[in-house]
This record gives sequence, C-alpha cells and structure tokens, in this order.
Amino acid sequence: MSKLIDYPAATRFDSGDILIKDGTNGTKKITAKNAAIDLAGMVSAEQHRMIWGGRNLGTSVSAEQKAAIRNRTFDNLYIGDYWVINGITWRIWDICYFTNSGDNEFTKPHLVIVPDSALYSHAMNDTNTTEGGYVGSKMYKEGLEQAKTTIKAAFGDMLLTHRDYLTNAVTDGHASAGAWFDSQVELMNEIMVYGTHVYAPANDGVTLPNKYTTGRQQFAAAMLNPSIVNLRYWYWLRDVVSSADFAIVNATGPANYSGASSSGGVRPYFLIG
Repeated sequence: MSKLIDYPAATRFDSGDILIKDGTNGTKKITAKNAAIDLAGMVSAEQHRMIWGGRNLGTSVSAEQKAAIRNRTFDNLYIGDYWVINGITWRIWDICYFTNSGDNEFTKPHLVIVPDSALYSHAMNDTNTTEGGYVGSKMYKEGLEQAKTTIKAAFGDMLLTHRDYLTNAVTDGHASAGAWFDSQVELMNEIMVYGTHVYAPANDGVTLPNKYTTGRQQFAAAMLNPSIVNLRYWYWLRDVVSSADFAIVNATGPANYSGASSSGGVRPYFLIG
C-alpha cells in the first residue's frame, strides 16, 4: 500500500470527492461537499446562519430535525435548506433572527421560513391608499388567511407566535405610528430583503417616519444568495412608501413600489420551532 505522501498532489476538492471518517459510529464515507458544510457548522450553532446548505430536507420536518431546532443545536440544518411539502418549497431563510425581540421577550429557538414562490396574488387594499398602514390594510386583515391555512397544514404546531411591531397609521404618506401585535405570518419588509430601506420615506430632518421594527437586518438567505429574492414576477413588501403605495420586489429585480390596489404576489415569512 502506498504512503499518503506518494499519491499525486491536488490543489482542491471536487464536491463529489469521497473522504473517510472514523469515530464512535464506525468508519464511513462522506462527500467533500457535506464534510465542508458540517465542519464549518461545528464552529457553533450560530455559525449555521452563515452557511448556505441548499439541500432538500424531505417532505416533512422529521423528529430529529424538530429536536435540532428545539434544543438550539440546529444540527444538519443550514440556510437555504428546504422542505417540499404539498408541492411548495419551504426554504430556511434565517436562524434565531427574532431572539430577544418583542415587548414580551421572544426566546424560543426558531427557523425563519420563506416559500420559494409567491403562494397566490392579492391586493394590499381595494383602492390606492395606505391609510392605517400595514395593519390597516386588507392584506393584513384578510389577505394572509389563505397563507396561514397553507402554512399550518404544512407545519402544524411548529408554527410559532411572536411579538412584532407593525405600522398602523400613515400621515402625509409617511408611516406615523405602530404598535406591538401577535405575529405568525407576515409580509417581509425592505430591510429583511435588501438589507436597507429603499423606497420607505426617510428622515428629512423635519418629518420623522415611524420606522421602529424588529426586522432590522437582512435575512441571512438574501445576504448569502441574493438570487432567491427575485422570482421574475413581483410580490409585496409591507413598507408604506406614500399615501397610495407600498413597497414591492419587482419582477425584473430592482426594488420598487406599487399602488395598493394592484394584485401582487403574497410571499410571506414565518417562524417554526
């Protein structure tokens, strides 16, 4: 048998290369790709939100996966991993994003899930108005009910409720007030998708828009793999842009906005744990 130093030299791994591991569970093989993901994840549970896995996790959340979420190890769960349930791809977009947030502190370990496509189309309001903000919209009051039914059918009692601060008033086209609400299924905001406000009105030194939000940074999946943001058709975000418009993700990629009466995609996020 040749010595290891006698083999030809290589400068890189290919994803399908096989490595041999030996330990308490015996001697087994592992692909270089899976080894790279798992070794990086061994740094810490928190490190899992900085690694793109992109792997199919099955057609339901297994007992082992539930345990990995609830004991906060997130073992073998990474950003971009997904389940295909009832024909819908449900992808992990972040891990423990809302920890310690809320007027009532939220401490449950959790995954943030976003479907790979809009679930259906719906208007924010019957007319082009943002009166009452996101909470006052027809979308919030009625338009998310179908999504909630679909999500509950897929994830059951894993769907978590947390407290979130949402806009409930608009003055002169600016979000002017908000409050804490029980939250299960919501539209994303601009920060969660883009990492910054784009069309939501800014502080001009005179008017101070109400931008208080727990959605304070970009979801990890959008940061690690921006291509998953663009669906080639447009969908709603919850930010008030003017007295008539809410923010959207445009079909051709750019940040944009649309009149509230338009029928756009409903692509919500939710937490499981």
